[in-house]
Amino acid sequence: MSFVAAVTLCARGVELVPLALEHESGLRAAAADGELWKLRVTSVPEPAQTRAYIETALAACQEGHRFAFAVRDLASGTVLGSSSFHDILPAVKRVEIGYTWYAARCQRTHINSTAKLLMLTHAFETRACNVVGWRTDNFNPASQRAIERLGARKDGVIRGHALRRDGTIRDTVMYSLRVGEWPEVKAQLLYLLDKPHH
Repeated sequence: MSFVAAVTLCARGVELVPLALEHESGLRAAAADGELWKLRVTSVPEPAQTRAYIETALAACQEGHRFAFAVRDLASGTVLGSSSFHDILPAVKRVEIGYTWYAARCQRTHINSTAKLLMLTHAFETRACNVVGWRTDNFNPASQRAIERLGARKDGVIRGHALRRDGTIRDTVMYSLRVGEWPEVKAQLLYLLDKPHH
């Protein structure tokens, strides 16, 4: 189950390509749309830190525990944000999806749902994962709602688990989706994506 392999995923005008240094300016522009790095509960890089953010992701890929994507608009090639497989555990066939963020203009559009559909399909159907997990800040209810809308189950809260960018210590809310739950979740995602938006 080698996740650390270059793969490009594409559907519905959204393309996930392996994150590379060539995406630096596009990623910086996406983060600037909404000044997302100012949110204390996200992993969005500050503009000057964008290259280091990519280099960190690439190093984690080499070590085998993270695989980062640039999320692009297929038609224009514009970078819209980023998402990653991380905490990759081949022995138990488990991965987590995280480090996910998008330009403000892309939020509450089909972009995130499409990216999640692509990543979950890849994890469960191509890589034969047993479990896909998510983690989020206890003070990020929007992220918690988005994960719950996908159909993931809340596993619990790990208290005093990680540092935020402002130096405070966060509690981490953990979620997961098992392979047996995937068909229903996939059907619901496809239903939501195909539903007319007025």
